[in-house]
Amino acid sequence: MLEPSLMKIALDAMGGDFAPEAPIMGAIHALRVFSDIQLILVGTEPTIKEIFYKKGGNAVEQRVEFLHASQVISMEDPAIESVRHKRDSSISKCVELVKNGKADAVVSAGNTGAVVAAATIFLRTLPGISRAGIASVIPTEKNPFILIDSGAIIDATPENLLDFGIMGSIYSKKILGVAHPRVGLLSIGTENIKGNELTRGAFKLLSKTHLNFVGNIEGRDLFENPVDVVVCDGFVGNVVLKTSESVATAIVRWLKREFSKNPVRILGALLAKGAFESVRKKTNYEEYGGALLLGIRGTCIIAHGSSTPKAICNAIRVAREALIQNVNHVIIEEIKTHHELIECQKSSSLPVA
Repeated sequence: MLEPSLMKIALDAMGGDFAPEAPIMGAIHALRVFSDIQLILVGTEPTIKEIFYKKGGNAVEQRVEFLHASQVISMEDPAIESVRHKRDSSISKCVELVKNGKADAVVSAGNTGAVVAAATIFLRTLPGISRAGIASVIPTEKNPFILIDSGAIIDATPENLLDFGIMGSIYSKKILGVAHPRVGLLSIGTENIKGNELTRGAFKLLSKTHLNFVGNIEGRDLFENPVDVVVCDGFVGNVVLKTSESVATAIVRWLKREFSKNPVRILGALLAKGAFESVRKKTNYEEYGGALLLGIRGTCIIAHGSSTPKAICNAIRVAREALIQNVNHVIIEEIKTHHELIECQKSSSLPVA
């Protein structure tokens, strides 16, 4: 039986391009590193049990439970329909464990849309939050920044972006350790009149908060003059996320190709190996684990679809840190404070009858 004092994390053992091997190997490593967690591995039980013990799970088996799930939601399955019709899927059962109080957090590298849908349907959003947002950690030359929303909703409202700014700032403080996170609104110009109806409305709301809001930022600022929290809707955020990942991968590939063209360049590459390894590590998604779905009544980590065991282990680490820092409690308090402040400002600006 699992120890009640430990943090319980449900892991979707069937989620991801390299499942179930990668999630299970990542789980074993996480259990070796973090002595204060216990895991519930959810998936096709005979298969995941066999892999778990084959990969050396015997030493940590006292902090593991297995839960059978007869269905799997693939990356191609439609999100909401799959959650509704595949109630015995590994994703749904992981989230239901959190809903029923049998787990404190869920980690999945499976279908992102399905994870968001399951969390929203089964757990609902926190008080004061209408829509949840995915907070992805993006590396830069100096420090990483939070990109929120990076793919949860594409039909956001200014009020949603306000909440993303508040939640992203809390994430930056509590998980990344930034004392006074600078929050920027992603737009097509730095002037407050630039952008579309969504960003202009969000600008007005963010300007009324106690956040360290620096105003609009452009795409070129993301890496040249980065802020700590970048606020945008899920459509724009997902494009930024996927583009950033592909550019980083392409640059590494280009450099390898160029350095291999002649002996002199090969020698130069060997001399610069340490620098290249440092850059590779900094831009490697495996180091950051997964994205926290902020705004739901529970802790949910969405890992990269191509997560390796290392990435899964780090995703579990993020879940653990969110639980330790009690991020959801802080969000509830901060959302309430900022919403009351904005309402107060609206009331004071009303003309006297």
